[in-house]
Formats: sequence, C-alpha cells, structure tokens
Amino acid sequence: MSDLSLYFQELVSEKRRRVRDRALLGLLRALSYPYALVLRLRALGYRLGLLRSYRLPCPVVSVGNLTLGGTGKTPTVAWIADYLMRRGKRVAVLSRGYGGSAAGELRVVCDGKSLLLPPEVAGDEPCLLAAKLPGLMVVIGADRYRAGLRALEELKPDLVVLDDGFQHLRLRRDLNILLLDAASPFASGWTLPGGMLREPACAARRADLVVYTRSPEGAPGPELFPEKPSCWTKHQFSGIVPLAGGELGGFEGARRGRVLAFSGIADPEAFFSGLEAIGVMPVTTISFPDHSPYGEAEVAAILRLKTASRSTVLLTTQKDAVKLVPYAQRLAGCFAVVLELACEDPRPLEAALDKLLAHS
Repeated sequence: MSDLSLYFQELVSEKRRRVRDRALLGLLRALSYPYALVLRLRALGYRLGLLRSYRLPCPVVSVGNLTLGGTGKTPTVAWIADYLMRRGKRVAVLSRGYGGSAAGELRVVCDGKSLLLPPEVAGDEPCLLAAKLPGLMVVIGADRYRAGLRALEELKPDLVVLDDGFQHLRLRRDLNILLLDAASPFASGWTLPGGMLREPACAARRADLVVYTRSPEGAPGPELFPEKPSCWTKHQFSGIVPLAGGELGGFEGARRGRVLAFSGIADPEAFFSGLEAIGVMPVTTISFPDHSPYGEAEVAAILRLKTASRSTVLLTTQKDAVKLVPYAQRLAGCFAVVLELACEDPRPLEAALDKLLAHS
C-alpha cells in the first residue's frame, strides 16, 4: 500500500489525531456533502429516465460494492461465473481493467480459449478470472454497455457478469448484487473525500440481493436489509500453487518454513492475518501499492528482503501472481495462495441465478 493510501485510510478512520490531521479531515468531510448530493442526483436522474441507460439483449448480472478497497468482488464474480458455466452457459465478464495500461479501453482479454492480453495491459483481475475459469470470456472497457455489445458481437455469450458494476448505472442489469463487508458494511458512513464510501449508504436500496462478505464465525450477524434476499460468505485459503503453475498443494511446507509474504492489493493486512489464522506465520511481510505492476524494482525488493530474512518460502496472492509469472525462475520458492468463496447458505444466490436462467 502506498504511503498516501495508508495516510488517507488512517485519516478517514480517525486514527490520525494531530490538530492538522483533524483540520484536514474536517475539510474533507465538508466536501463530502456536495459529493454525496451529486451522486444522489445522478442516481435519481437514472431512476427517472433523465439520464439514459441501455439494456443488452442478454441477461446481465452486476456485482459491486459501496466502499473503496476490497470486499471480495473477484472471488464472488468467479463463483457466479462458475455456477452459470456449470449449467452450460457461455459467460462473459465485463471489467474496467483497472491497473492495466489499457484501463478504460475497449479490448477483448480472453475469448474463452486463449488469453489475448497480459496482466500489465488488461489488469490483474481480468487475467486472474480468465486463468481461474477455463472457457470464461473477458472484455474490458470503461463503457460497459459498449463492452457488452463487443462481447455479444465477437464472443456470443449467453449472459454477462458486470464486475464492479454497482455504480455503473448506464448499463441496466437483471440481477443487481451488492457486497457488504460484514465487519464494516459502510465504513465510517462518510462518502468520499471524507470517507471510504463511493456513494451514500442509501444507494444499497438498488440491490436485488446482498452478499455479506468476511462474515464472523458462528451465527451470522444482523441483516441490514431483511426485506432483501441475502447470503453470508467467507473467504478461505484452499491451498497454494507454484508461481509458474502446477497442482494445488497444502500449507504444511509453509507452516514449517521461513515465510516472506507480500502483496499489492487494497487490503494487504487481510492477506497477512489470513495466513496467520491458518498457522502460517510470516517472518516478514512487504506491501506494494494496490494493483502494483511488478517490474525489476519490485522483484529486486522482494529478493533483497528474502535474503535479509533468510526466507525459504515466498507467498503472495493470486492477483499478484498473474503479474509475476515472467519472474518465476528468479522468484524460486514462490507460491500463490488460492482464495475461494465459501457460502454458508448459497440457496438465495442460487435461486436468484436460477430465476434469471429460467427467464433467459
């Protein structure tokens, strides 16, 4: 995580208590009021038809959230796409391609057979989804409607899944899924720039179904929207795979070895604490900015820390791993930790998807 990103998170979560920090936070929160008003008016404009939205000639499932940072969108999109594909459907994911050099451009990342763009161009998440699910088609573009038309014209999917699409109101959706972190669903409650919310919490009313992520052990917490169907999920580490690819293995070697854990994701501490929860205790860790591109400088930093800490095992996330494959030989002993979504009761989500399939 960059120093600026860390400072912003600590500032809006009120961990920074100096006078100048509190003064800056007060200014940012004053600016949150007009920001939230603009977003409310924008949503109202789409609801009343004053702003034009478009419908694709196929079912659209949208997965998104309200807050900055990770709430498990990629594992959820992968779960949904896999569910639909196992029912014989051709599925295309529409993503913005954030973090890649082609972010915002209209490009086909994967045609269901071959990966056509590398992660440094397409972004890590589109390439990770294509690698996890053979047969999945992936298209990137800032305008998801145009991306959907491109997918339909060239790839002929039966359905499309809109990744990180809750705020992309220009494209109509048939199933609108909202992810909320069970531990902190609305963060501080403030929108940008004085908080972590992308739009006011009342926007959650647009959701057809709520998926609570990172749910606590035991009984689920209270539902914030009892009138809406919901699921409670956890993200669990299911094993590790070599950076260059191979069979899924267990964590026994990592538990016995000296581990250096590193990541370039929105919430690196969740990754590190997740390892500790399964008995993998890193001797040292390193965090890079979210969507870090990984070049010579980053690889050199990892190798220096590996030598200094006398680490024998390197562990990183799958999002990072897709960008590090060219360095697999230099990063000997590096493994990607496989993250999967576990639903306590998937029936509400399955029922919503089955209903969509029945009417498609």
